[in-house]
Amino acid sequence: MANLLPAARAAQLQRMLIRIDRLIQRGTNTSSRFTMCRLAIFLAGLGCSIALYKSGWYITGNSALAGFAGLFIAVAAYHNRLEHRIHRLRLWKGIKAVHVARITLSWPDIPPRPSEAPAAHVYAKDLDLAGPHSLLHLLDTTVSDHGRARLAAWLLDQPPAHEVWSRRRRLVQELATRPLFRDRLTLHARLAGEEEINGRRLAAVVQHPVGFPRLNVTLVIQIILALSTALLGFGALLGALPGYWMFSFGAYAVIYFMTDQGEHLLEHAVGLHHEMERLGTVLRHLERHANNTTPALADTCAPLMHSTARPSLHLARAARTLHAISVKANPLLHLGLNALGPWDLWFTRRLIHVQQSIKDHLPLWLDCLAGIEAASALANFAYLHPHYAWPEPLELSTRHNGANVAIRASRLGHPLLPADARVANDVRLDKLGSIHLITGSNMSGKSTFLRTIGINLCLAQAGGPVCATSFTWSWSRLTCCIRVDDSLDAGLSFFYAEVKRLKTILDATQDRTAPPVLFLIDEIFKGTNNRERLIGSRTFIMELARGNGLGLVTTHDLELTDLDKTVPQLTNAHFQETVAAGALQFDYTLRPGPCPTTNALRIMELEGLPVPRPDDNRPL
Repeated sequence: MANLLPAARAAQLQRMLIRIDRLIQRGTNTSSRFTMCRLAIFLAGLGCSIALYKSGWYITGNSALAGFAGLFIAVAAYHNRLEHRIHRLRLWKGIKAVHVARITLSWPDIPPRPSEAPAAHVYAKDLDLAGPHSLLHLLDTTVSDHGRARLAAWLLDQPPAHEVWSRRRRLVQELATRPLFRDRLTLHARLAGEEEINGRRLAAVVQHPVGFPRLNVTLVIQIILALSTALLGFGALLGALPGYWMFSFGAYAVIYFMTDQGEHLLEHAVGLHHEMERLGTVLRHLERHANNTTPALADTCAPLMHSTARPSLHLARAARTLHAISVKANPLLHLGLNALGPWDLWFTRRLIHVQQSIKDHLPLWLDCLAGIEAASALANFAYLHPHYAWPEPLELSTRHNGANVAIRASRLGHPLLPADARVANDVRLDKLGSIHLITGSNMSGKSTFLRTIGINLCLAQAGGPVCATSFTWSWSRLTCCIRVDDSLDAGLSFFYAEVKRLKTILDATQDRTAPPVLFLIDEIFKGTNNRERLIGSRTFIMELARGNGLGLVTTHDLELTDLDKTVPQLTNAHFQETVAAGALQFDYTLRPGPCPTTNALRIMELEGLPVPRPDDNRPL
């Protein structure tokens, strides 16, 4: 029954897409009629005016021309507004279509965003948190580089402080109930431009000092010279004065070329007005909801309301200034404007004032927007999957005793697997030192089960919902040894890379001043021979059981399952397969106890490789 819920949300969005398509089609038809109407008004006005002028009715012809021109302008203005509405509808449709793609995991229809985890991160690569078809790819609805970095940090820097997590969780839950607010945030950003807001570049320009000695004095002199040139030139044009304007203009030109800041400002500010406009548009949307809104969102938006003027007004002024500076990208226009007056000097002074007014506020505004964007991404995930559970952390008072450290989940599934292919399992680790030793055949689901636990813990500690019916946990430092690669650059073999990763995990469990470690280890010591793997695995697992951690270890070595006799906290579990119609079938269901079957030889046989028969007595 749970799997019907995401389908219901997808069906709801599909019905909305159908309605939007109808509105777009209706608007497109109306726009076509307006195009024909504009053409008819133009031709009728032109014909009537010519006929009246030829008839000698000049006053009537002028009146007709003015009337038709006014009518044409009014129709054109309405037509432009209609086209803008159609454009908004198309963007709105795109937003909703991507929501459907996120539900159905249609990866080609989910816009890719740049995301890359640090190379030495202890779990990002193992759990597919970054990159194509990753959790960040699925979640990311941010509109700025600061928002994208904040969302990644929530998933990659764990665990957070409890107070920080509580505020984050409240904001995510509030935004989960406000799909219009979230989607309109994206819509406003898209209307202002398709590219994401580059907050780093904005901050760099605002913080970059504009060095210009004696700017005000130079500006006053240039204004006086420009006005003198204009007056003297007008007098010369009327024949009242000789060509004195050339002297004032010459002095103006000399000072201009001696003080030109063209390359300096071109490098740092040209073209940046688009970024300012996009940021101002998005912050204006937040300002409208900063007061009359839910408590957590109001608290997050508070920095937007503390300055003397609203951020959108400051940013609009900054955008106009940067737009004026951007004429430097057009050399002829730039030279012409500066020939008429001290354009560069005037807007350099304006830029300095803009920097002084917002340089202390811009980092706060970007930080506020980043927090809302990251929370909105998790809230959108919760909205699209209403059957996912909100995880519950163990109370602070119960975590002083190691016996109460736990991770318990019911019907836990992997959020990156389609709902119709996902198999849910329960997990229960009840105290420090608890270890589940998972055995099972190849392809039976051991690695996926480890990733399922890890990725849901990341979601829980980021403040989002989890793919489960219930999830309770204590704050944990997550470490993994699932996907280990050798490194030719570093000169590391696969086995040595694995050993270094396992040493990192073991060292983390020795630190008892930090939260406990949740370790997820797949195919322990698979890079070495059977004898040494068994010896090393036994010792390593026994040491893990004594440390500040709990977790799961998978293995093909059934000999390790007798560790439950010497390690009381260890529990055996397994995945298994069945053979039907000459093929292996997996149900991916976790069962208690050691695995009773193996399938390596069976897989070899099914693929046509030679395997020994029971009655084959030939020497090996």
